[in-house]
Amino acid sequence: MARLLVAGKMHPSGVALLKQYESQGVVVDYIEEVSEASCAQLIGEADALVIRTQPLSAATIAKARRLKVVSRHGVGYDSVDLQALNARGIGLTVVGDVNSVSVAEHAMMQLLAGAKRAIRADRSVRQIGQWGWRNGLEQQEVSGKNLLIIGYGRIGRHLANMAAGFNMQVHAHDPYLERAGWPTGAVHPTSLEDGLAWADFISIHTPRGERPTLGQAEFALMKPGVIIANTARGGVICETALAEGLANGRVGAAGIDVFDEEPPTRLTPLLTHDNAIFSPHIAGLTAECSERMAISSIENAMNYLAGTVDPTLVVNAEYLTSVEPSLSA
Repeated sequence: MARLLVAGKMHPSGVALLKQYESQGVVVDYIEEVSEASCAQLIGEADALVIRTQPLSAATIAKARRLKVVSRHGVGYDSVDLQALNARGIGLTVVGDVNSVSVAEHAMMQLLAGAKRAIRADRSVRQIGQWGWRNGLEQQEVSGKNLLIIGYGRIGRHLANMAAGFNMQVHAHDPYLERAGWPTGAVHPTSLEDGLAWADFISIHTPRGERPTLGQAEFALMKPGVIIANTARGGVICETALAEGLANGRVGAAGIDVFDEEPPTRLTPLLTHDNAIFSPHIAGLTAECSERMAISSIENAMNYLAGTVDPTLVVNAEYLTSVEPSLSA
């Protein structure tokens, strides 16, 4: 009898799916709290684990005596100790193309809000005596402007289509596609250095690496007044360099959905700037997307146990040949 641990609040459609599996004999442990501590209490008996954004460390994985698969309620997995999973032959799955449209829409919103100085415009109406702010002409158009998309996966491609609808000129930088080949009909590929010097707007859609994709050196290459959107991960942009850019005008405006520390503390330099719009890591958390992620993450876990999971959704498939016979047990 399989035992499924779901650690994190699910969309009602996901909860309904859990009840269906329970009616088929699956033992389901469902906890709404999103924390590693709450997950660690029950992981010892779980065959499959569905997690939200909480960390999953090697110490917690070591307690998982029966665990065969971890299913992420999303596409990122930088908070999961992948090496520890690999060492144990435990699979890691992510959802498929369920949140790319939501994230691309959020990035487009950030770019537009930055161009129109939405925060300052709102404040000029709410605060008596600030109506005259409008005459400073800080707000600008996006039509005809240059957009650099860093990371041209599903999200980047959706964003490119949206930006084209606003008559923006789009270039893209993607080291993976430079090696694997650009898809037919792709936007104009560019090096990062050339793209940064060319762009009026930048949107980043890359995983977090050992160092920020956009650090001090990269900011020095940008046009004065550039507008930046980040819906990727905290750490892909150096927050110190971004804060300095917002203060000195190198960056005209920014939209930030992800942070080095989540939730950020009031000591975060970024939060002092009113030429930036912030959101609490919600780019992929629309009602529609949340429903798709809940269903997909649960199905990935159960399909993995049954040996029917889509292999393209298994992050570490190359490490699992030794445990394949157990997947359908």
